Amino acid sequence: MCIGPEGDKNGVTPGECAVKLVKAGASIVGVNCRFGPGVSLKTMKLMKEGLHAAGLKAHLMVQSLGFHTPDCGKGGFVDLPEYPFGLEPRTATRWDIQKYAREAYNLGVRYIGGCCGFEPYHIRAIAEELVPERGFWPPASEKHGSSWGSGLNMHTKPWIRARARREYWENLLPASGRPFCPSLSKPDF
Repeated sequence: MCIGPEGDKNGVTPGECAVKLVKAGASIVGVNCRFGPGVSLKTMKLMKEGLHAAGLKAHLMVQSLGFHTPDCGKGGFVDLPEYPFGLEPRTATRWDIQKYAREAYNLGVRYIGGCCGFEPYHIRAIAEELVPERGFWPPASEKHGSSWGSGLNMHTKPWIRARARREYWENLLPASGRPFCPSLSKPDF
C-alpha cells in the first residue's frame, strides 16, 4: 500500500507503487481515503508521472477525504489529534471540492469521488464542476442557482449579491470561527 506523496514506510514512492501495481496486472490505480483533496491530488500527480516515466498506462482514480489534511503524516488523517471526533473544522467547502474535481480531471483522473467526510453536497459539487464533460446538470443544482452561487443574484442585500460569482468563492479563505485554535496540528505519529 502506498500512502501519500512521501511514499510508504518502506520508502516506496507513489510513482513506484503505481508502476508495481500496473506491472502486477492492475488496470486502475489511485488514492482512496486517508488524505484530503490537496494531498490526494499531489499523490495522483506523482503516480501519473511514475507511470509515464515507465511507459505504462492505467485508469486513474481518486477518492479524497472531505477534510483538509496538509499537516498529517504518512498515515494520513488517523494520525491527527482531531481524529476521529474533532475533524469538522477541517471540512472542505463545496467550492474546494469543485476545484479538486477540476484539477483531478485536468490531471487525467476519470474516477473522481470522495471517502470519509464527504457529504452529498460534495458529490453534487463534483458533478456540477464537470457539467461540460458530462453534458448535463445534476439533480438539485437548482437549489443554489446552478454553479458558483448564481442563485445569490436575487438576494435583497447588495453585498450578498456581490458573492454570486466564481471568483469570490474561489478566493475565499473561510474562517473556522474558533478563536485561539491553531490552523494546523501536529500529528501524533
